Amino acid sequence: MHILVVEDDPVLADGLKVGLGLAGATVDTVSTCGDARAALSTMSFDAMVLDVMLPDGSGLDLLATLRRAGETTPTLLLTALDDTQDRIRGLDAGADDYLGKPFDLDELAARVRAIVRRASGRATALMRCGEVVLDPAALTATVRNQPVALSRREFAVLSALMERPGMIRSRADIEERLYGWQEEVESNAVEVHIHNLRAKIGRATIETVRGLGYRMKNDAA
Repeated sequence: MHILVVEDDPVLADGLKVGLGLAGATVDTVSTCGDARAALSTMSFDAMVLDVMLPDGSGLDLLATLRRAGETTPTLLLTALDDTQDRIRGLDAGADDYLGKPFDLDELAARVRAIVRRASGRATALMRCGEVVLDPAALTATVRNQPVALSRREFAVLSALMERPGMIRSRADIEERLYGWQEEVESNAVEVHIHNLRAKIGRATIETVRGLGYRMKNDAA
């Protein structure tokens, strides 16, 4: 899961990056509305955590503008303004959820997982494909009810493939899940992770579609 955090408090932004990273996410942080627009125009994110009060404008206005332009990234508003009318304004501006400061980081991570899950059309927290099961909250994987140890990036690759079994994920799409924009992308990283995953969950579970990318077989087992 690749998350954009828009927060101008550097201490809070760093805390969110570390905390959400420990929850298995790749996190990029920006501090202004302008930088948020630039980030969303150049990369695809699974979710955005957006502060309402930013140095160059209102997060509410930014979100409303993005929604009118067709931007559908699931968004959680984060703000010290937390009375009922503020929440109503945030939700009406296009937010998928709303959390007041101060907040519990575990709750924030759970709420982010929930809005991503709803956006992908999944009714349950667990991701299943045949006998492969992922738990995004616990960062655990099982195959035929047996636990399988995955690295953080192996988990990220597998979750990207399992979100929509049968759908082809390009190498570039998978790389966006693994790396923030300031991280150097290793030339064969995706291939290495796919190789390791096949060794752990079964070679037949992940199919290479030549020239296009990879997909999880619907009957993966």
